[in-house]
Amino acid sequence: MSVLPSRFRPTAALLCALPVLALAQDADLAEKLYRSGDRAYAAKAYKEAADTWAQLLQTNPKSDYAPMALLRLARHQVEAERQPDAAMPFLDRLRADYIKAPEAAEGLLLRGEILAGKARKAGELKDAMAEFNRVLDLFPDAPACAEARLQLGRAWRDQGQWGRALQLFVDAFRLHAGSPVVPKALFEAAETLDLLGDTPGCLRMLQRLREEAPQSAEAQEAAWRVAVRVKQRLQKPPLRNEGSWPAGRAKWLKTPILLANGLGGDLLIYQNDLDRTFRLHGSDFTPQGPTAPGAKALLASPSGAVWMLTKTGLVREDAAAAQPLGSLNAVSGAALDRWGNLWVADAKTPALTLFSPEGTSRTMASPPANALAPLNTGGVAIASDTDRKLLFLDAEGQPRLVVPYGKDLPAAFRYVTALAADGAGQVAALVDGGDFGEGVVVFGPDGAVLRQATFKALGISGRITSLALDRTGGLILCDRRNDLLIRLN
Repeated sequence: MSVLPSRFRPTAALLCALPVLALAQDADLAEKLYRSGDRAYAAKAYKEAADTWAQLLQTNPKSDYAPMALLRLARHQVEAERQPDAAMPFLDRLRADYIKAPEAAEGLLLRGEILAGKARKAGELKDAMAEFNRVLDLFPDAPACAEARLQLGRAWRDQGQWGRALQLFVDAFRLHAGSPVVPKALFEAAETLDLLGDTPGCLRMLQRLREEAPQSAEAQEAAWRVAVRVKQRLQKPPLRNEGSWPAGRAKWLKTPILLANGLGGDLLIYQNDLDRTFRLHGSDFTPQGPTAPGAKALLASPSGAVWMLTKTGLVREDAAAAQPLGSLNAVSGAALDRWGNLWVADAKTPALTLFSPEGTSRTMASPPANALAPLNTGGVAIASDTDRKLLFLDAEGQPRLVVPYGKDLPAAFRYVTALAADGAGQVAALVDGGDFGEGVVVFGPDGAVLRQATFKALGISGRITSLALDRTGGLILCDRRNDLLIRLN
């Protein structure tokens, strides 16, 4: 065996350095691949970016850039592709193989947000809450903790644990000053104080939000909620008839029968003679969605799309064909809850049917309901003329409050024609019959009567078929007989 001359023999130091050099080269390659993917992504060459990051994960799985690539791939699926389920394999690998990496905090947070988004009731939030808690336990100093506290607070609130939720919201804005989460946490803290029955505390928190983050979307939302709560709960001025609304419009409707609040305060109006819904936005009045002959209920989806229920099923602006509603053919009311579930009442069925966004359905025991409205707590309010009661249901369909017809009123009514609700917790009922007669009643979130009036006292003569609450605390009435809208203030 030949022996290399000493001048050609590698020294022990060089032999030891070779693995280090190889690792340095691998790290350099991993960084180059990551930066290359980042460049492609910025140029919206998404496939090239994904392929480059996949190559990084295949060739340099132990690199510090590997968890960074996994997080970017997951975020791409959620933010660009709108396919949160496709992000889960990347997040699962990030959690399993790189739990000590700084990126794991954001990965756990994103995983929790995806799981929370898939929940269709409060009881399905357990796995999401576990991920938010992992962020707080494993990465107590990470920026992701601010959002984790906010999301965990929302989950506790949705489960009725309002005290625990409030503490998390307070921690979110107290421990993370300067974070983008602060306006959201202040807003959620205010709304939770309202659920706890602390209206003054709610108003103070909303005012603090408006002062500390005046340009935020939450501050704009807070402005109308403050005005409505002060008016409806503290001032409680007598309802007065402002007449035809909007002022100056004449002969612009054809048998309006249904009203609903759209996004941003727009009003949706279904006109029976035209079999179609129209959107009133400022002074603009435009047709919205497909025709739907014989609509029995009008809804606005969370995305703003118009939904109408007819004898043939659910007619959606964002769907190609009507969705059958099974055996339900006498629809008497419907509501969309904050989970995306569609609640439908049928006059011939002593139960409520819930349709999930995925198309599955289930029934809940309930007295026959003739009107529904969504509640900001996640459930719905229903009126049962059979039992002569208003029921405020939680997201599981269990009664949270029961309000007998006529409670706190000078006389009882017999029927509820329609219900409406606003995001600040008020519920308005269009009532008729009994000694009270035809009129309106506005209830607070605790079921207490805030304002009420009969149409006789208001000088209204018409066939009022629907109503809506606006963002200033006024009520819009739909007069089918006279083809107009009337505003009460």
